[in-house]
This record gives sequence, C-alpha cells and structure tokens, in this order.
Amino acid sequence: EINFMNTLFILLLYHFFQECPSGVVNEDTFKEIYSQFFPQGDSTTYAHFLFNAFDTDHNGAVSFEDFIRGLSILLRGTVQEKLNWAFNLYDINKDGYITKEEMLDIMKAIYDMMGKCTYPVLKEDAPRQHVETFFQKMDKNKDGVVTIDEFIESCQKDENIMRSMQLFENVI
Repeated sequence: EINFMNTLFILLLYHFFQECPSGVVNEDTFKEIYSQFFPQGDSTTYAHFLFNAFDTDHNGAVSFEDFIRGLSILLRGTVQEKLNWAFNLYDINKDGYITKEEMLDIMKAIYDMMGKCTYPVLKEDAPRQHVETFFQKMDKNKDGVVTIDEFIESCQKDENIMRSMQLFENVI
C-alpha cells in the first residue's frame, strides 16, 4: 500500500542522495530539500527545528543513519517512540522541558509552512490560541513548563491532541 508517508519517505531518500552523495546533509541543504515539499508556504523555520531533531549528536550535520533512524520512528515507531521524538522536536533548547514559547515557535513554523493557501481564513493569533489551549491541557502542575511525562500523558489521553499529532506526522 502506497500512502502519503511512504511516498514522502521515498522522495526524501531520493533527494537526500541526490543532494548529499556523501551521506551527510548540512542544515542549509536540508532546508532546500524540505522546501520542495511545501512550496505553498515558508518551511525554513520548521525545517530548522526538524533538522535539529534529526541531528541527534548536535554536530551540525545529519547523517543518512540519523535521517533513517528518525524517519523510522515517525513512520513505524510505537506511539511512545513517536511522542518521545515529538517532545524532542518541541524542546527546542534541549533542556528537558517544553515552554509555551517553544511550543508557539513550532506552531508558528507549521502554520507558516502550510501557507496562506491552506489556512486562508486564519486569524493572525491562531497559532497562539492553539498553543494556549494545548499548553493549558499539558502543563498539569501549572509550573509553566511541560515535562516529557506530562506531554506523553496528555497526548495519549486527549483525542484532539492525538489528531494534531497526526498533522505533525503528515508534515514529518
């Protein structure tokens, strides 16, 4: 069965090897490759966050192995693995917590990437409203940050959040 994710996976692999025959991609090249999949919007910021999530050893490059490991989790991983990966994406500064600002930065980047054509009637503050709702649900102890346990528990218990996580999966 060929679906969007499998097709995207094949295209990403093709572009990875076209652009990076050495088996390693830097951030600028990664952004160029990724932008080809979202021509209707600006994917630069989201691609930056995504690159950092794939760059697990934080050396400024994503090896083919890093890339496949991340895609494997996103495509075939358990719910727990996918949520751990998503937490890592949202935890921009890698301090073990997601702040409201980090969540907002990711959400704005997703809205920018999807473009005005996709969301023509959205108000300017739509990403902030989206984040306010999610953050309030996730920050169980109201300490201003979301831990990995809060994130996973909230996602698994809330159908709306799980549906939003599927939006995330569709944009890798």
